[in-house]
Amino acid sequence: MAARIEQQVAQLRRFNRTVTQRVGALSDHFLSMARPLAVSRLLWEIGAEGGEVVMLRSRLGVDSGQMSRMLRSLEADGLVTVKPSKADARIRVARLTAEGLAERAILDERSNELAASILEPLGDEQRAELVRAMRTVERLIATSMVELRAVDAAEPDAQRCLRAYVAELNRRAPDRGFDPAKGSTAEPYEVRPPLGAFVVAYLRGEPIGCGGVKHHPGGVTDIKRMWIAESARGLGLGRRLLAHLEGLARERGSREVRLETGDVLTEAIALYRSAGYEEVEPFNDEPFADRWFAKPLPPA
Repeated sequence: MAARIEQQVAQLRRFNRTVTQRVGALSDHFLSMARPLAVSRLLWEIGAEGGEVVMLRSRLGVDSGQMSRMLRSLEADGLVTVKPSKADARIRVARLTAEGLAERAILDERSNELAASILEPLGDEQRAELVRAMRTVERLIATSMVELRAVDAAEPDAQRCLRAYVAELNRRAPDRGFDPAKGSTAEPYEVRPPLGAFVVAYLRGEPIGCGGVKHHPGGVTDIKRMWIAESARGLGLGRRLLAHLEGLARERGSREVRLETGDVLTEAIALYRSAGYEEVEPFNDEPFADRWFAKPLPPA
């Protein structure tokens, strides 16, 4: 096993060296422009709509000092302005000037030219193979970047996910009108230790999923409000989040986990069944649910 991991690490490092050299990541003049890759990437991330500095830091994975230096560089060149948000003066927002938008357009054009130069020497089958491989690499690297973090269900990120969860249920079953305040609830106090727990999944600092556990007497835990953003589906995150929530139940000492779902959530039903859940008789009065599932848990 150790030898296999060493081989995998060596292959990944070779891949990184090849890609960074081919795309010009090592140059101080990325895409023949007057700035390195990191600063050019910041210019692209700010985009036409602008961006909060905190979120830009999170997306790029840089500390506050590096972000400040990059923004000062772009400000000095007249490409960016950084001002307090009109909604909240504590939040700083970076926006591109007209010159910044023009340079971003050039950056886009040259990025397309670089991608084309990589594909051009290859035959049709090789191009298709490369694009498929890149799609796989992107998916797996994104999966490795996902962080599952315990939060209070009343916090803004948790509430953002829960609103998206409710909106999706009502979009997929508009005639049923899902109301989280009715039936089997998961109010913040019900999924807060010691009664439960709530987890938010983050990718590049953005909340992209959530789920909670609600403990009951007798060694039983309900899994509640499990949701993954459409943009993050296909990463295997649903299975990982489900296993994480089961782990929280096991740590609590629960011997069984349960959940309910609606027939419109076909992907979720397939996930639960493949994860070892079996359909059981209704155990609560959730009006939106069509199916109820349970799974025994081995000891921790």
